[in-house]
Amino acid sequence: MLYALICRDKPGALQTRLDTREAHLAHIRQSGIVAMAGPLIEDGEMRGSLVILDAETLEQAQAWADADPYKAAGLFASVQLNEWKKVIG
Repeated sequence: MLYALICRDKPGALQTRLDTREAHLAHIRQSGIVAMAGPLIEDGEMRGSLVILDAETLEQAQAWADADPYKAAGLFASVQLNEWKKVIG
């Protein structure tokens, strides 16, 4: 099942994102459940994340989100996790 994880950074937190980015990318590579991922861009600057997780359950997707180094660094102002259905692409 696919889940969309949509995270918005706290204002002025770009340096936190940059400092934690390699650990976040390692988490993506090591987990084996990330179908697609990338930063949300506003005014030419990374200010959030969209991660599509291919997980067996919502709880597994939530566990991935909870273990994300970005979360541990306190980067996000908001986090939304929803079941997602791929229709096109």
